[in-house]
Amino acid sequence: MAKILLVEDDELIARVIMLRLEMCDHELDHAINGREAIDKALTGNYELVLMDMHMPLMDGYEATRVLRTRGYEGVIIAVTASALDEDCDKAISSGCNGFISKPIGQEFEKQVSACLP
Repeated sequence: MAKILLVEDDELIARVIMLRLEMCDHELDHAINGREAIDKALTGNYELVLMDMHMPLMDGYEATRVLRTRGYEGVIIAVTASALDEDCDKAISSGCNGFISKPIGQEFEKQVSACLP
């Protein structure tokens, strides 16, 4: 069981992801934008941050850059519908450790497990 921070602004997508991962006995916390994600990630003890890249107020790219400049060393995985090579590269260059495409598929739980330290 891992403690995971899900950063997702779409309520329906967040509920689906949280339900699926809770069924795998993971403990989930939720942030709805990049600003909230920064506060939670820096004060929580998460093994993994699943970061949506396209959100209002502060997107996942900026939130990830801020977390890394503030010394956050945890695993951050971009979770986004943008599967273009440029977007994958942008997520990695902003500080993400990896990338999972949306819509999430049958292998999602295995993908998340593979990202855990």
